[in-house]
Amino acid sequence: MSASAVFILDVKGKPLISRNYKGDVAMSEIDHFMPLLMQREEEGALTPLLSHGRVHFLWIKYSNLYLVATTLKNANASLVYSFLYKIVEVFSEYFKELEEESIRDNFVIVYELLDELMDFGFPQTTDSKILQEYITQQGNKLETGKSRVPPTVTNAVSWRSEGIKYKKNEVFIDVIESVNLLVSLHTSAPPSLQPRARRGSPMLVNRLPHHQCLHPQVNANGSVLLSEIVGSIKLKVFLSGMPELRLGLNDRVLFELTGRSKNKSVELEDVKFHQCVRLSRFDNDRTISFIPPDGDFELMSYRLSTQVKPLIWIESVIEKFSHSRVEIMVKAKGQFKKQSVANGVEISVPVPSDADSPRFKTSVGSAKYVPEKNTVIWSIKSFPGGKEYLMRAHFGLPSVEKEEVEGRPPIGVKFEIPYFTVSGIQVRYMKIIEKSGYQALPWVRYITQSGDYQLRTS
Repeated sequence: MSASAVFILDVKGKPLISRNYKGDVAMSEIDHFMPLLMQREEEGALTPLLSHGRVHFLWIKYSNLYLVATTLKNANASLVYSFLYKIVEVFSEYFKELEEESIRDNFVIVYELLDELMDFGFPQTTDSKILQEYITQQGNKLETGKSRVPPTVTNAVSWRSEGIKYKKNEVFIDVIESVNLLVSLHTSAPPSLQPRARRGSPMLVNRLPHHQCLHPQVNANGSVLLSEIVGSIKLKVFLSGMPELRLGLNDRVLFELTGRSKNKSVELEDVKFHQCVRLSRFDNDRTISFIPPDGDFELMSYRLSTQVKPLIWIESVIEKFSHSRVEIMVKAKGQFKKQSVANGVEISVPVPSDADSPRFKTSVGSAKYVPEKNTVIWSIKSFPGGKEYLMRAHFGLPSVEKEEVEGRPPIGVKFEIPYFTVSGIQVRYMKIIEKSGYQALPWVRYITQSGDYQLRTS
């Protein structure tokens, strides 16, 4: 059993639009949702599932909207939540921004989409590219006898249309990894900054291009407590016909099955695939075989639990003089290979909330004071591996020192390193097989980028 009805409410809980799929739950039940939500919120016991009698409300909030599904007992909750997020994804594809105004301006299209997305409480066609073939934002004239269901809806391969043709057949593969790192260090200044500092703090952060996210944390001695990479492989497909693609990675399980050396292999965890991938084939011999959708899509995502060396290491020292001024010195060091370059580096350094009259001196890049965030942002356009750079900031302070109640916020670093992956994942091959036998060119790009990458100072 799945959803009985779906509602889209405004921020005050007033229904904007709804669709009753099964008729077993009164539509007036939605009137109990907002009072129940506000009551739970006041009690500090708000949950993603609220109940009123035998009726359950499964809800999510997106922008200034509530998307609510009503259901009776024995519903598949995970299916309902996945469907609500799929509604957000499809509507965002159609209207660019999903908000109250876009719903009000597109009532007819929203009703049509709700009819196609679900039938009798169960999800049906949820691929926005397929829906856009027959639900358009332009008015259509009625042509008697020419109404037909798009073939992709009834195809065995529902995500790809037949008869696609390109003059040049190409596939672009992006391997993207994001690294999140959290490091906590002692208050003593690093030796390299000791002469000027009373209070010091190193910090590190990194960003890489490959779609992966890495989460590292560090204990009081500076060691990493938590480190994780989350990656994705995205494709942009310009291929004619109905081709079959086979993607080969340096997957450790595959290397073990084939008796190869595991030295340069990567152990992937929590792998999730697009619906086009033949899962039975992957389970049997770890081959990623699929007939791709046309255009852009995410083929797979994965996670790696591995210790990652900080790619950009930050040391910071604060020194106060007679409660009248403060000097902050920051040193940034690239700890990645010299052949690589980090682009768009931004180092955010917290400063006292009562600081004023900023002056900066940097060995490279530029620094600016953002008073509304009590932060100095040091921007470096290009940061080669193995290099070290310095930034000094001088601020005036009030004559009466403001007592520090809370600790300093963390230093944050953002950057992106092209042609580089943290995990070492590699695309070993991409085979493209199509009955016409045309030649196609696969292109691969690696990117490592920072996620939530911070260094906390006590």
